[in-house]
Amino acid sequence: MNLKKRFLENVHGDLFGGLTAGIVALPLALGFGVASGLENGAAAGMYGAIAVGLFAAIFGGTPSQISGPTGPMTVVVAGIAASQTGNPTWVFATVALAGVFQILMGVMRIGRYVNYAPYPVVSGFMSGIGVIVIVLQIGALLGHEPASNPVAALASLPDYAQNVDVTALGLGLATISIIYAFPLVTKAVPGTLVALIAVTTLSLLIPGDVPRIGAIPSGLPSLQIPDLDWAAVQVILPSALVLAGVGAIDSLLTSLVADKVTKTQHDSEQELVGQGLGNLVAGFIGGLPGAGATMRTVVNVHSGGRSHLSGVIHAILLLSFLLALGPLAARIPMSVLAGILFTVGIGIIDRKGLGHLWAAPRGDSLAMLAVLALTVFVDLMWAVAIGMVISSLLLVKRLADLDPASHGPLGDHADVRPELAPLKLPTDVLTGVHLVEMRQALFFGNAGPLQRKLAELKEVDAVILEMHRVTYIDQSGAYAFAEVLRELSDHETRVYVVGLQAEPQQVLQQLGVLPDIFGSRTMFSSTAHAVEQAKQDHLAGLPELASHASTA
Repeated sequence: MNLKKRFLENVHGDLFGGLTAGIVALPLALGFGVASGLENGAAAGMYGAIAVGLFAAIFGGTPSQISGPTGPMTVVVAGIAASQTGNPTWVFATVALAGVFQILMGVMRIGRYVNYAPYPVVSGFMSGIGVIVIVLQIGALLGHEPASNPVAALASLPDYAQNVDVTALGLGLATISIIYAFPLVTKAVPGTLVALIAVTTLSLLIPGDVPRIGAIPSGLPSLQIPDLDWAAVQVILPSALVLAGVGAIDSLLTSLVADKVTKTQHDSEQELVGQGLGNLVAGFIGGLPGAGATMRTVVNVHSGGRSHLSGVIHAILLLSFLLALGPLAARIPMSVLAGILFTVGIGIIDRKGLGHLWAAPRGDSLAMLAVLALTVFVDLMWAVAIGMVISSLLLVKRLADLDPASHGPLGDHADVRPELAPLKLPTDVLTGVHLVEMRQALFFGNAGPLQRKLAELKEVDAVILEMHRVTYIDQSGAYAFAEVLRELSDHETRVYVVGLQAEPQQVLQQLGVLPDIFGSRTMFSSTAHAVEQAKQDHLAGLPELASHASTA
């Protein structure tokens, strides 16, 4: 392990990023802890945030990632806590066992397969989690005890509506308003922290009483060693597998977000090992399980955090809150935490995917809605599994409808095809253009490899994308294609699109890739016309152009 590279190359930025992320994480750790349904939920949220945040930062594979309790993990734990109320130590044993499974997943190199998750499945899963987080907070927002699951919360809505605690509702709405309005004033201080302090202070000054978090244990947590026999292990084993799977997906999706923001590449297997160690420790100290947290990671990056040190600083700051500020945190109203989590749930929902629900291919929309509904009303892992089956069956059907065999003359020249010979391109023009042949379908299975393949061309002057053979593009492929075009544009690489067929063109238009990302002036019916345009651009004073055949 290169300690300097992991911890000492960006100390100033990591210090500020870690402190900012820690401040944002404080109310979320408390809120998720309370929402989990555990007996000492607020303390468990803090213990989990510290343990997972520290060990995932030290041993993980995503430098800028901030880890801790998240919506998906909290929803799973709430279900486990509801089903194992007779023996709460089993919940923490489940968390520890889930950590062991995550370590094994990393050692077995399973993490890389997250890249093959179809966009509709991921979108439906995250939107479903967002809906669950929102629905579970309605009770607390109105002054009631939070429900244990979304079905129970929805069933309780009439009772909530008839018995509204106006003071609690006002505090919750004030919290939500500040979180959304404060960034319009300044982004230097997180709106969640301002809302937490301001509304909690207000609640102490106004008459009446509202439900509050209550006492939080001070000092370091004690070691939790569960007394388990084989029968108990058989009971917690399925829940631990579910928790490990949700945590792995949640963390690696956040790693992909961190990669896009920082333009880096995470190590999926190492990340799972780090998350597993964090959850293993969290289980042994009575902490809530955690995963990579998207919002806190983005806050960290935008505040200057780039290396593993930022995650360590975030965890140390939370530990200082636990050791010194527990009595203050006990006065926080439940409706304030509900307001914070309400905004978190809204942020988790994939608005882009839902906004394209009617524009995307019907099969993709069906998979997204199925996963969303199953996530909310049935089970998280069943939702992902069924979504993968639906997407796979749709893909098989679509690929079966394609002509798998196509051929044509390749020409005798290694670099220039016969149809390009009449252009008589001089040798000095044949050095900067890459000719890429795209084959058959662009879908969730090859969207990632396509991005990595074309990322190698960011340093060339121009790219000609031959798309004559591309007869199908799904939602994942369209978004990946758009991302590739943006990256090439950011590096001032000119792109010429050749032979875009009617069906893929319609999908790209419906999803806004065409003409928002590229327009008709860069589209050509033949490769010869595209090369001729590249030649003219060259003669107009642009860098030297060339042609080199490759296949994607």
